[in-house]
Amino acid sequence: MSTGSMADHAYGVLRDRLVLLEIAPTHPIHEPRLAEELGVGRTPIREALKRLETDHLVVSYPRRGTFATAVDFHELNHISEIRQTLEPLAARNAAGNKDPEIKAEITAYLDTIDALDETANQRSLLLLDVHIHRLIYKASANKHLEETLVRLDNLVTRIWCLVIDQMPPISEHITEHTALLRAILDGDADLAAQLVSAHVNHFEQALRRAP
Repeated sequence: MSTGSMADHAYGVLRDRLVLLEIAPTHPIHEPRLAEELGVGRTPIREALKRLETDHLVVSYPRRGTFATAVDFHELNHISEIRQTLEPLAARNAAGNKDPEIKAEITAYLDTIDALDETANQRSLLLLDVHIHRLIYKASANKHLEETLVRLDNLVTRIWCLVIDQMPPISEHITEHTALLRAILDGDADLAAQLVSAHVNHFEQALRRAP
């Protein structure tokens, strides 16, 4: 495995752990331990951490080290404001995407949702939700839009994890994606935009009722 692919692997693993708060907010990142655990060198870990700092998931301090960022519930206002503008754009673009591989991936996720096991562990359900969002962003076929929305979704998922015990079941949130994914498959850009806007708004309101 090349240094670049090792860094990509480390980045993916660490990103999910940070997003799901498996690395607790404000906790230090121990580079040697992570390198040993993931079976990679220190250089790939450092490259991954640089990317994660750009994602606002870690922060580095001179002579102190690198730490997971705090989760600030007050950021929800700013994140939701941007998502309400960009998520409908991504959904519209995705509905216009004719790529058969993208359509096959969307169909596969619809099948997964239809067969959803509500008793599955919390981590699996959270990652399913995250991956559905990432697929829609990828389907937008706009790399800048995709990167921005992935970063914002990661941040809002951290807020969700902070209050998840006070939120409705994860499975209910996931099944809301069914109509959206079908609208994207059908190429109905207007409906897809409307549904994702309602989804973002509903999720924000649920978060606000939780604390």
